[in-house]
Amino acid sequence: MLARPHRLVRGSDYRTVVRRGRRYGGPRLVVSVLDTGEQRPVRFGFIVSKQVGNAVTRNTVRRRLKDACARQLPLPDGLDIVIRALPSTAEAPFVDLLSDLGRAVERGVR
Repeated sequence: MLARPHRLVRGSDYRTVVRRGRRYGGPRLVVSVLDTGEQRPVRFGFIVSKQVGNAVTRNTVRRRLKDACARQLPLPDGLDIVIRALPSTAEAPFVDLLSDLGRAVERGVR
């Protein structure tokens, strides 16, 4: 799982990344990436709305996304990444989530 230094926790940080970051969409995820230029570890945030499913489904999706993000490390310092799960994420195999996230993060790091 993701250690605390790798998590976005403040709402203002989420808003900044979603509004100012570059957005990359896919069939299951929308990923916003913002390079802050700071010397700190990459941070991830997750948005999983009720459209994805009930509380159990949303928490399962969030845990799967956290694991997928942990597998993407190490990434360049100073990146903030917010991942919005679309409803199709709930039924997607983990391998597909990994590939979608990897593609979006790779495009955002360039």
